[in-house]
Amino acid sequence: MFLSLRFLSARQLRAFRFTSTLPVMFRFRNAAAALPLALALPACSLRMQPAEKPRPNIPVLTLPPPVPPRIYKLGRLDTLMQLPGRVLGIYPAARPVYEQLSSPTWVVAKPASDEEQNEESFLDFTVEERQRLVKAGPQVTRTGRILHLRPTKAPALRLTNNPVDDERNIAYEYVAALPEIRQWLLSVHLYEGGYYMLVDQRTGRRTQLMAAPVIAPDGRHFVCGNSDVLARFEPSGLQLWSLDEGAPRLLWERQTEWGCTQPRWLDNRTILFEQDFFDKGDVDTRVVRLQIVP
Repeated sequence: MFLSLRFLSARQLRAFRFTSTLPVMFRFRNAAAALPLALALPACSLRMQPAEKPRPNIPVLTLPPPVPPRIYKLGRLDTLMQLPGRVLGIYPAARPVYEQLSSPTWVVAKPASDEEQNEESFLDFTVEERQRLVKAGPQVTRTGRILHLRPTKAPALRLTNNPVDDERNIAYEYVAALPEIRQWLLSVHLYEGGYYMLVDQRTGRRTQLMAAPVIAPDGRHFVCGNSDVLARFEPSGLQLWSLDEGAPRLLWERQTEWGCTQPRWLDNRTILFEQDFFDKGDVDTRVVRLQIVP
């Protein structure tokens, strides 16, 4: 309901006009008091501020992303072709785990340098072989250059060294007896390079190996890994052998551009080994893992 001004007296009219102006006056006073506060609010706003921008002519310090070691970028080191259409993956492994695994006493590391390889102590194996023959028993003996092996169900073998200075050079070194697979292990030295050989203690059957065998814990397989990525007198790569039929049977063999040094069984299917590869003019090494038995 609206009140008509015509029915008000002069005194009431003056009072009405005075009171009606109060809200307007208060509004102006409030606005004047709030103006400094409104100007100060943007400086302490709780809203998210825009991203800082670099000042002109002042370089911004940025950290580069972490760069993985070069060896993990070399894709050719991460696979091994076993059969057509099947590729085995090679994965980095922890060196402390590798060092805790046992290695056979007959697996000897390669010389670390050419100077060490040329030392007379490395080339002259007769001293160490003489100590091994003492423990070998009457089935393995040596007479001068001839190594005698006497299998239980076959005629004796005579392996003769030929120390000539040409390609006909050959020397047979007795390394160990492996009773768990009923074999003798020999190291065969050639004019350049060499190989290992198993001789069956019953039949005298000879089996040429790429490197010294490393037998799985269950005795059903053994693996041979060799590395000669620098001199390349011998093939580098891996061999997997089966012992299910009594005599060693080669399941597969792969020669690779990288080398396999001292493989050790993590379990009955997986090995860890030192992978040697040629990179930037030198030989580098990393510890890797490979499931070698399906």
